[in-house]
Amino acid sequence: MARLVAAFGSSHSIMLVSQREDWQHGFRVIDTKNAHYFDQQGEKTDYPTLLARAPAGSEAMVTPERMGQRYDAAEAAMDQLGERIRAARLDVLLIVGDDQTELFRTSNNPAFAIFYGPTIRNTAREPASASDSWVKSARMWRHEPETDREYPVKSDLAEWLIRQLCDRDFDITAMDGLERGQSEGHAFQFIHRRLLKELALPVIPVILNTFDPPNQPTPRRCVALGAALRELVATWPEDLRVGVIASGGLSHFVVDEALDQKVLQALREKDSQTLAALDPKLLQAGSSEIRNWLVVGEMARELDLEWVEYVPGYRSPALTGTGLAFAAWKTIT
Repeated sequence: MARLVAAFGSSHSIMLVSQREDWQHGFRVIDTKNAHYFDQQGEKTDYPTLLARAPAGSEAMVTPERMGQRYDAAEAAMDQLGERIRAARLDVLLIVGDDQTELFRTSNNPAFAIFYGPTIRNTAREPASASDSWVKSARMWRHEPETDREYPVKSDLAEWLIRQLCDRDFDITAMDGLERGQSEGHAFQFIHRRLLKELALPVIPVILNTFDPPNQPTPRRCVALGAALRELVATWPEDLRVGVIASGGLSHFVVDEALDQKVLQALREKDSQTLAALDPKLLQAGSSEIRNWLVVGEMARELDLEWVEYVPGYRSPALTGTGLAFAAWKTIT
């Protein structure tokens, strides 16, 4: 029988595919132009308002030295997480991530989707030009250096999960391929390119609409999906070591350390009730990706969360940025 033996979580912020100098100087410039700010009460806001409300001393939190220290901490955490994934000796990895108008559009945007084709494509980078910004260069790093690449998918298990979830009243969009020119989304690119690297591990992409209203799943529904996936994996007859990883989060584009720590503590304590009761108003913009962690936390509730590295990724004096989190549940050997 298949067995869920390992679970992981990782932010996938553009910060994590940027360079040290981008952290130290670039983000405070582009953050003044971001149109997707919600404050820590879930109310729409803007950069000038956030800057005016920032506590005294906020400038000292984003000096080049402090930013460099955070960059080093995040790099070390990603390296360790990649090593933990390799050490788990998995046969398949479910990746729970979000789509932000990459495979879907708001003209047709499912709440849940699972990809079950034999492979999923990541496309090659666009040719670089002298006029490219560092932001575009960072985004292009998620793509393949030279040519498109097809990553293996555990398609038989993926197709079976779709049918079984539908039988449990989950409405799952089924994807058996990509349209011409399409690439797997950033949440999945990041796992392949940064954490798995050259590890040829079959995956199952589980896609949530966390970001775009009006049909984001509630926290309660995300927890329910995690429970269903946990139960179903345990009934698959093939002898497999199964892992799962949440891709995205935590809070952004305004760092909310209190929210992030509440989520991480509930995951440690296997407190499904607290996770299911999170106020959706707090899960907007980038913070919406916390939903991916809710699915994985419930899938992994029979495992123990043993390692967390949290980097409050402040990047401007308005305390914009990303709550960068990296986590691993104890692997069953």
